[in-house]
Amino acid sequence: MKRRLFIKKTAVATAGIASSSYLYGNVMSNINANSTINIGVIGTGDRGGGLTNIINSIENVNVVASCDVLPFRLKEGLAKANSNPVGYLDYRKLLDNKDVDAVIVATPFNTHSKIAIDALDAGKHVYCEKTLAKGYTGIQELVQKTEHSKLIFQTGHQYHSSRLYTAVVDLLKQGKVGKIVAFECQWNRRGDWRRVVPEPKFEKAINWRMYREFSGGLTAELCSHQIDFVNWVLNETPNQVMGVGGIDYWKDGRETYDNVHLVYTYPNGVKAKFTSLTCNAKDGYQIKVIGDKGTIIIDTKKAWFYPEGQKNKIIGDVDGVSGATSGWDAEKGYALNVEHLDPSKQALLDFKESILNNKNPESNIVTGAKAAICVQMGLDAMYNNKIIDWNSEWNFG
Repeated sequence: MKRRLFIKKTAVATAGIASSSYLYGNVMSNINANSTINIGVIGTGDRGGGLTNIINSIENVNVVASCDVLPFRLKEGLAKANSNPVGYLDYRKLLDNKDVDAVIVATPFNTHSKIAIDALDAGKHVYCEKTLAKGYTGIQELVQKTEHSKLIFQTGHQYHSSRLYTAVVDLLKQGKVGKIVAFECQWNRRGDWRRVVPEPKFEKAINWRMYREFSGGLTAELCSHQIDFVNWVLNETPNQVMGVGGIDYWKDGRETYDNVHLVYTYPNGVKAKFTSLTCNAKDGYQIKVIGDKGTIIIDTKKAWFYPEGQKNKIIGDVDGVSGATSGWDAEKGYALNVEHLDPSKQALLDFKESILNNKNPESNIVTGAKAAICVQMGLDAMYNNKIIDWNSEWNFG
């Protein structure tokens, strides 16, 4: 352990020696089915560190480099990897590392677009955490860069990779709830959402989610997953967004709202509601897809079907819904049994397969950009107290 820590500290200290040289189009053409994919993790906080832990369990994928602007966070991130990565305080130096095939961008929201564009210019495949980018310009610039690249780009909406969610989307598209008329989505928590700050000078670097300059708050960090899901199910983007929010409970100097309530209207008339609270955790994370023949309810791990009209609790006779069991929940309906991995692990496995097979991921630049636009529309609606309409300039893909 002493030798390992010495190597890591030495790597951090010497990382700045490397010169910056971005070579656009430096595609890793030598990657094949038997290759090891070397990952650089940019941002080693909670999410970047968590993904590092998952990568440890994936065959032929290694974290060979990690980067964070906070030295103590970088040290923690390096310690989580089982592959003895090199550490950097400047992500541009990590991008100069020719051993890095692909990067994970898990930095504050406002930095995603710039870092991802630089990574593509450096010839790296990109897994960019949600929400894809902040602001319409940042989103559009990243889309344009990716469209002119032959590299793999995956957006980190991990539920888009979940085999549970994929199965539910298939059921919905087969008409199992009939005509979809509404979505009711929530992600409620009880807590101030703050991280411990060792020194006041690190407040904004650690609690960046509280400040509008860096963050989209609850809408970007939580609701974005469910917005992506609704876009996916409907294969549409909303034509109108309205919403309200406020700093009504945690009076602690934050700038982003501690509660948000949004309504997205889609061209087919479907209304999708999104709520996120930080003062009450009842039912936590939940999506309700409401149709004229029934409702499907999904949380992070399970799903249920609740038929309209007379309930039939006899196994095998559940309005023709495949996967339904005799397990009846009076509030949620019949359980839908679908085997699936942790969504974040499945997303990383999908990223690996996309690189090896040169295949566009399901959660790609287009789906990610559309969800990001929807997030920005929601923020504009709440902050400006206006109804925000979809702009034709955002018709990606």
